[in-house]
Amino acid sequence: MSEFMRAVAEHAFMRNALLSGLLASVACGIVGTLVVVRRIAFIAGGIAHSVLAGIGAAVYLQTVHGWGWLDPLYGALVAALLAAVVIGLVSIKARERTDTVIGAVWAIGMATGVLFLARTPGYGGDLMGYLFGNILMVRTSDLWVLGVLDLVVLVSVLLYYDQLMAVAFDEEYARTRGIPVDLFFVGLLLLTALTVVLLVIAVGIVMMIALLTIPAAIAGRFATRLSHMMIWGSILTIVFTSLGLALSYSPGLPAGATVIILSGIAYLLVVMTTTPSGRLRFLPARRRNH
Repeated sequence: MSEFMRAVAEHAFMRNALLSGLLASVACGIVGTLVVVRRIAFIAGGIAHSVLAGIGAAVYLQTVHGWGWLDPLYGALVAALLAAVVIGLVSIKARERTDTVIGAVWAIGMATGVLFLARTPGYGGDLMGYLFGNILMVRTSDLWVLGVLDLVVLVSVLLYYDQLMAVAFDEEYARTRGIPVDLFFVGLLLLTALTVVLLVIAVGIVMMIALLTIPAAIAGRFATRLSHMMIWGSILTIVFTSLGLALSYSPGLPAGATVIILSGIAYLLVVMTTTPSGRLRFLPARRRNH
């Protein structure tokens, strides 16, 4: 641990990695809570895997057409938002099953990204880096983008907290209250898309869904209010990303995979030792007074 702290003090890339994990954690805890409560983790996974199409297109345009300003992060953002809109609108307007739509977007996004990368002359990039993340390669310019995305998520949730909570917990009740459920459902998917882009940098496309859902699921075992669940979800994500980065540094392990394993172990321990209401399983139940 001391070696990691020394590296953070001495190397800018380590500070960038730590800061990117912190920035991603804020949106992850907030939006991850809504994803878990609304039970749309599979939709988030579809959005995440479609991101590869935007990354591949950006790399192709950079190399073939000389669009040096087009960062793969921007391509990922466009692809994620587009996938969110497509999944949301088709799910609402069409008669197709939602899982079918998500599966189609998932597969098309991945295949499109692979085709773009395959057609990029002399492409020497590491596809595994996009799939499994490389938080140690985060640049200072990326931190500014992450900060803006974080701000958008925070402001959106603060402005429309009551509506998003109603849509997440009970759509029928929200409709009776006059809330445009379909509009806020698409809005929730757009917020999810922004958070996906934040997490793809930290842990990659494949493992993003675990970090989006696990901290929120752990927080949900103990929190009694949605806002508390968001706060604790963010705190847990900060702990997992920071500790995972620290533990992976000395042995040279992949940081993203270490973060996911750490959070997964924590989740399994919580599930095995507590009830859904957050009580320890080995404690006797309280006796009712008659």
